[in-house]
Amino acid sequence: MNRMIAPHTSSTSAPARRTVRKAVVPAAGLGTRFLPATKATPKEMLPVVDKPAIQYVVEEAASAGLDDVLMITGRHKRAIEDHFDNAFELEQALAAKGDTVRLDAVRDPARLANIHHIRQGEPLGLGHAVLCARRHIGDQPFAVLLGDDLIDPRETLLSRMLDVREEYGGSVVALMEVPPEQVHLYGCAAVEPTGDEDVVQVTGLVEKPSRQDAPSTYAVIGRYVLDPAVFDTLERTPPGRGGEIQLTDALQDLAAGGTVHGVVFDGLRYDTGDKADYLRTVVRLACDRDDLGPEFIAWLKEFVVGLESRGEQVDRRRSVA
Repeated sequence: MNRMIAPHTSSTSAPARRTVRKAVVPAAGLGTRFLPATKATPKEMLPVVDKPAIQYVVEEAASAGLDDVLMITGRHKRAIEDHFDNAFELEQALAAKGDTVRLDAVRDPARLANIHHIRQGEPLGLGHAVLCARRHIGDQPFAVLLGDDLIDPRETLLSRMLDVREEYGGSVVALMEVPPEQVHLYGCAAVEPTGDEDVVQVTGLVEKPSRQDAPSTYAVIGRYVLDPAVFDTLERTPPGRGGEIQLTDALQDLAAGGTVHGVVFDGLRYDTGDKADYLRTVVRLACDRDDLGPEFIAWLKEFVVGLESRGEQVDRRRSVA
């Protein structure tokens, strides 16, 4: 089943009360692909225009009605805790200047949700990071949002996943169709259709399969709504690919029991875990801003024309030589 499934569109009104109220944001990675920038700065704090990437993720959770957010961090991640805390000296300085716009921007992160932090003592994989949240989550269903995947604020993917959890129960993963040559970069799902056009039943999951072994071109992207049964499954999940406890392996066990569904998403998603995609993300979101977009787009057009002109000049010099 490789056809593209149309996205579900939902109302932009305030989210209804749901069973799921908590979100987990794993943020303990070392960010080695962005060294040396991430030597002393958490990768999650790299700016996307004028907000750190992780703030977009927390805003997404809050917009979907999740008001309790647990950050799974590690050493050298204190900047994340500081960002989502009050900064009294800075706030007082801005208030004294009457700079209400920047004052609101500084205060907003701490007002998004009740935000908690715990540390993942060892880098044992995404499954282990989720398991670290067990005491905080208890026996409630919860969402997991990965910071490398930014979903455009105009999309309603997470709200749709919460709706599917309410209807079907169990766990829900976000799926996106990718080119066959990219399936080895993702967890990949075997799926069957349901009565909903944008919902599939997940019958199997494979972590980063080869192109030949992939059961489909549906990739798991960084949004999950998980049943608390996942904790018991993670407890008995042995280290898998890379010697880490893989969340995909635990979900594979749950899928065998028929309790995992997928929401197929074909909206706007930005990957900030790759340098080139990170730069594209900054450009796209800047272009969408009312305060930045018109001037930035005009400059960008001139810049591209200049690049093409310089390229043509280089080609002419090479042909003469």
